[in-house]
Amino acid sequence: MEKKKILFVCLGNICRSPAAEGVFKYKVNERGLEHAFEIDSAGTAGYHAGEPADKRMQQHALKRGFNLTSISRKFNPAVDFDRFDWIVAMDNENVSNLKRMARSPEDVAKICKMTDFKKIWNYSEIPDPYYGGDEGFELVLDLLEDACEGLLEKLS
Repeated sequence: MEKKKILFVCLGNICRSPAAEGVFKYKVNERGLEHAFEIDSAGTAGYHAGEPADKRMQQHALKRGFNLTSISRKFNPAVDFDRFDWIVAMDNENVSNLKRMARSPEDVAKICKMTDFKKIWNYSEIPDPYYGGDEGFELVLDLLEDACEGLLEKLS
């Protein structure tokens, strides 16, 4: 069976997309499906390339059992559109950025938004918690837990 390849994308790849990667990996492993998925994250901007996830996001995620180990990298259209089946953006701005980078209609077809998979929460985007307080990081994790569950159901 060929692996389903998922790439989570936000702006800087230090808060939302590494958290989505960590939450989705946790849910995949919880079901014993790690053999069926390749999971990664990236940012549409390279501001934080080479850095780990934001310490605040790491702390809030760890409280819920999610270990965020990824290192930030910039989205590479020449590689990532070919490598991944699903490119899941956290908000409308990043969907637009990704569509501008797309080389073909096939690339565009791979782009979706994290909240497309929501089950409980009624948010249209995953808000950026970077400039806010603890409640913003907690909200992002609530939304990601919900949407990752919906994405995993869709792909299973």
